[in-house]
Amino acid sequence: MILAVLNHKGGVGKTTTSVNLSAALAAPKRRVLLVDLDSQASASLWCGVSRAQLTPSSASCLLNQFPVGKAIRTTSTANLDLITASPELANADLTLRDVAGRELTLKHTLQPVRQRYDLILLDCPPSLSLIGVNALMAADALLVPVAPQFLAVEGLVSLLASVEHARTRLGSRVKLLGILLTMVRPGRACAEVRERLRSAYRDRVLHTEIAACRALEEAPATGRTIFQCGPRTRAADAFNR
Repeated sequence: MILAVLNHKGGVGKTTTSVNLSAALAAPKRRVLLVDLDSQASASLWCGVSRAQLTPSSASCLLNQFPVGKAIRTTSTANLDLITASPELANADLTLRDVAGRELTLKHTLQPVRQRYDLILLDCPPSLSLIGVNALMAADALLVPVAPQFLAVEGLVSLLASVEHARTRLGSRVKLLGILLTMVRPGRACAEVRERLRSAYRDRVLHTEIAACRALEEAPATGRTIFQCGPRTRAADAFNR
């Protein structure tokens, strides 16, 4: 299965979800591949790759036909492999503009390695650029992280409309796995956002939520997942569900 983690608003816990969910799913000896598609390369940096070592990356494969199998790296988490991102992804819309079937570039790129893995997880850019559309075309399922913020919730309307457009106009078969509330803290503000989400999207809002915690905030700087730096936290427990 290919799972896209996507929200076109930044700062909603997208990369946090991608990295830690990948690690959780790899733990039971599933073979998991995390593909970083964000030109900021946050997931790649979190996994311990320095900026000087980002290439070959997903950009190399998508834009320069670099063999995808040679771009795969191991990580410090057993059974979890990585394809890094790099700043060149920011030029993807321009580079692929005149390519026939450009929306299917990622799907075709991943095809040679798809059978190696039980799950391929796509950490998508915080925009519905051509790379985001490619992710929707390649993925079987979509997970949408949402922070308990007014604008993050409002942005869901246009995001889900774009998903529907990919289905009806481009032939995407992606299915919404769920809306995941992240950065959850006790208090009225989070409770009100939760109520709004459930009222609008009902059972599409997952009951599992990712609690905010210091270990999760500090994990990227240490190159560790929540299971390595805070295995007994509520956040670690949530990702394991």
